[in-house]
Amino acid sequence: MRVMILALIGLTAGMSSGLFGIGGGVLVVPALIYLLDFPAHRAIGTSLAVLLPPIGAAAVYAYYRAGHIDWQAAIILAATLFAGAWLGAIAANHLNETWLRNLFGIFLIALGCYTLFPGKPA
Repeated sequence: MRVMILALIGLTAGMSSGLFGIGGGVLVVPALIYLLDFPAHRAIGTSLAVLLPPIGAAAVYAYYRAGHIDWQAAIILAATLFAGAWLGAIAANHLNETWLRNLFGIFLIALGCYTLFPGKPA
């Protein structure tokens, strides 16, 4: 059963990554926590380990072939994302489980509000 749940999480996250550019933090992490009882730190680490190779290879290739990649922006974002991910991982590893889960919930609520009510503040 665990393998089937993991396969379903992977398929859903992969499709969402290809469609919307999301997957790890928004889908994989909560699914691992709530469907498979992963601790938050393990869910985040597993999500990071899993998403890099398949998304990097498959989705980028499809968008590249369609001419939808700004390579200058991608290089700048990749370098700063690398540094930010490293700093974020260090910070996350210093938080206890409750704080990490609460911060993640706040992030998802903020993301949902931004998605539901787009527009620039006055």
